[in-house]
Order: sequence, then C-alpha cells, then structure tokens
Amino acid sequence: MKILILSCDTGEGHNAAGRAVMETAKLMGHHADMLDMFLLSGRKTAHAVGGAYVGVVKHAPLLFGLIYRIGMAISSARHKSPVYYANSLMAKKLAAYLEMHDYDVIVTPHLYPAETLTYMKRKGMLSIPAAAVGTDYTCIPFWEETELDCYFLPHEDLIQEYTRRGVPAEKLLPFGIPVQPAFTQPSHRAAARSKCKLPQDVPIYLVMSGSMGFGKLAVFAAELALRCKNGEHIIIICGNNEKIRRILCREFHFNSRVHVLGYTTHVALYMEACDIIFTKPGGLTSTEALVKSIPIVHTAPIPGCETANRNFFVKRHLSVSSRHLSKQVSLGKRLLADDALRQEMSEAQRKHRKPDAAVRIVHKLEELGGNQ
Repeated sequence: MKILILSCDTGEGHNAAGRAVMETAKLMGHHADMLDMFLLSGRKTAHAVGGAYVGVVKHAPLLFGLIYRIGMAISSARHKSPVYYANSLMAKKLAAYLEMHDYDVIVTPHLYPAETLTYMKRKGMLSIPAAAVGTDYTCIPFWEETELDCYFLPHEDLIQEYTRRGVPAEKLLPFGIPVQPAFTQPSHRAAARSKCKLPQDVPIYLVMSGSMGFGKLAVFAAELALRCKNGEHIIIICGNNEKIRRILCREFHFNSRVHVLGYTTHVALYMEACDIIFTKPGGLTSTEALVKSIPIVHTAPIPGCETANRNFFVKRHLSVSSRHLSKQVSLGKRLLADDALRQEMSEAQRKHRKPDAAVRIVHKLEELGGNQ
C-alpha cells in the first residue's frame, strides 16, 4: 500500500507525528512518503507559511492566544472559515501531484492539509480516502469544518468535545497520538546514560522547550541550576533556537553538570536517561514523555491548545504544573524526592498512555486503502 502523509512546517510536533506514521508504515511493509503540502507552491511559500506561524508563536505568544480564542469563537460546522478558503487555494496543485502518484490513502497530522482535502472532496477532486491525526488534547478551531473519512484522536475523553463541535462520532477513533518507534521501546536507563555520556549515580533533570525554543528558558535553567545542590545533572534541549543555545552555553560554560544541546534526533534516548522532565505542554513531547513513563513537570504553555494540553494532563495526574517558574522547579524537586508521588503519576501514565497508536493508525489506513 502507498501512503501519503501531508504536513506543513509550523512547529515540529505535527511533523513528528507524521514521521511516526511514516516510520511505522515502512516497518509494516508499506511505501510511505511525507510531504510539506506548501512545497507544491515552492519553497518560498512553504517558508512563508511556516515562518509566519512560528514568528507569531515565538515573538507574540499573547497575540497567538488571542487569535486562538477568536478562532474558537467563530469556528462552526455550519459555515466555512477564512482558513478553509485560504487552504482551498492549494487544491489544484495537490490534485496535480496526486495525479502523478499512485497513492492509496492520505493521512495528515495538520489542520491546513485537512482543509485542502475537504475542499477537494467537496469538489470531486479527491478519489482516495483521507484521514487526520489530532496532535493536541483538545479539539482545536476549525476541525469541525473538515470532512475526512476518519479522525484519530489522542484520547477517548475527547470524543464528546469533538462531537459537540460537530464532528460525527462514527468518524472518531481514539487511538492516541502516534510516536516514533524509538519511544515505544523498553527503557534501559543505564544503557541510555552510557550512550549519552552521563553519570549513572546522580539524579538527572531533562529540560525541553520544544522545537522553537519557546519560553523563558535561560531564566528557568538558571533557577533550576541554582537549586541543584546535591550533584544533580541537567540536560537542556533548546530545539531550533540557536540564540538561546548560545546564551545557555555561555551561562553554563564552567558548570560541567549542565549539558546544553540544540536540536537533536535522540530525544527518546535522553528521556530514558533522565529522572524528571520539564517541558512545555506541546502535544507531541507530552505524549512522548507519557509513553516513556517519565515524571512530567509542565512549564509555561503557548496560550491556546497547549493550555488545554496542560489542563488535560494535570487533571488526570499525568503531570504537575504551575504558572510560576520557581514553583515549577519546586515541583520537579518534590517529584524527585517523593517516591509515592512518582508512583502515583507512573500508575496514571500507564493507564492513559497509548504506545501502539502508530500501529493502530496504520492498520486503519490499510483498511481504508484496501477498499479502493
């Protein structure tokens, strides 16, 4: 079977979910390609779309939160939004691409291609099934105006939220957010620490800010390092934010217990090596930590869907969180010291995690594609 995964470069989470489906499909014997849909209009268009989104998120998060709330207010299954009509402009280019390739099924971890595919279905321009993967623990604005064959949800507790917004219940499959195979393998902390050249006999905190390096990472890292008085080590993954990485490298140049990294493809390995993870509540990173059963402290969210992600996790005891930076550090130290609290979180994580999400999604795509 030939599978097309359509994404776009507005943060690493959507792409990570797409890669998880692609890698799993290939392991299961299928041909799978992943494409940034906007590259069909050229690299300048793709960079403009991704750059505009990332720019607002990084430099004007409050504006992003306002836009998100406006989207929630105008989002409706009864009419199409400007987002739908903007993405419909990609329909002819995508149709031409599909005409040149013999795909059996399409899956997208992003709203924008879902809007384009919806337009194509309504106009008779799409002859193969199309599915979507939700990558946040909420129904983000405008999913209800899409009309795909099925929707893979992060959790069964979200079904009512999606149906209330107008997505048909029979199309909702709560399989979980797909993660790459590296995150579903059994954890071996000693081996991971050896590979990462980390000490075996000390507590280790992992600090992640997401692919865009969002948040007051330098201030948080300084506070955490200041309060680590028992030989703890800190790994900081800065994502694609090279400016923050340089600042942190200068700040901790003489501190051998702080390890500063930029973008890395070995996140699963560092998660295995750590005792506690501090991370902003992105859907993908939170799910990866959940699948790995790492005690989670959620830090500052990007206003909007990440706020919903944090609330979902905290309500189910999958993470702890605070609005205040110093309290976030205190929560991490408490988790490290309190065996009972870690055990409670671990039991909740085992109950709610879905490590087989990618496999179940590919099996459903086999069913959809096999009907052609």
